[in-house]
Amino acid sequence: MEHVDLHGRVALVVGGSRGLGFEISRGLSAAGAKVIVASRKLDGCQAAAAAIASETGGIVVPRQLDIGRWPEAGATVDWVYETLGRLDVLVNCAGLSPLYSDLSEVSEKLFDKVIDVNLKGPFRIIAAAGPRMAAAGGGSIINISSIGAVRPGTGELPYCAAKSGLNALTQGFAQAWAPSVRVNCVLPGAFKTDMTSGWPAEIEERVLERLPAGRKGEASEITSAVLYFASPASSYTTGAMLTVDGGRCAVL
Repeated sequence: MEHVDLHGRVALVVGGSRGLGFEISRGLSAAGAKVIVASRKLDGCQAAAAAIASETGGIVVPRQLDIGRWPEAGATVDWVYETLGRLDVLVNCAGLSPLYSDLSEVSEKLFDKVIDVNLKGPFRIIAAAGPRMAAAGGGSIINISSIGAVRPGTGELPYCAAKSGLNALTQGFAQAWAPSVRVNCVLPGAFKTDMTSGWPAEIEERVLERLPAGRKGEASEITSAVLYFASPASSYTTGAMLTVDGGRCAVL
């Protein structure tokens, strides 16, 4: 969406240092927003912020954040307001889906970690940011979920359950600070990211056979959906679930 102008806006991208999050950070910066790239590893955030700023010429700030740690989520919102004075766009893009060989082998530690990163952390940071956005006149919160939330598979069931919860949070939070704060959700399908690069050949083949698009998405193809929700173009859209999945959810 080349026409989107986000100059004067501040955007926080949780999980913004790699994969889809990096492309989202890049797209928001190219549209003129000041972007905070937040992730667990500070060096990754610094490298991503430097690369994006070099390309776009924008202000891109790194921030270390382990979104699975409850206190860090609220502290990061405080830091954004103290450092940049405002927050207009919040993107929850952090994701974690560890592999396991059998559902009976899923440990409590693995399950809790998946829930912490994909569901608990987003809840906390939205709850911390929403009232301040509303008090300042409004904002846009964009959750990056997964089609696994509506088409769960046995190979990533804790992740699918967490993302289904994120969908519920989207619709609930859309009511909380309406109409000034909009909360929407993007449900990506199979994209070329670090998370999918290690798929065995048989899984890759099985996924592609069910895709009307015939291919995995490029990370940059998520950006237009996020820019739509971040901009005034979506002023009458809140509580929405947008699948960006190459047509996968259209296949029974």
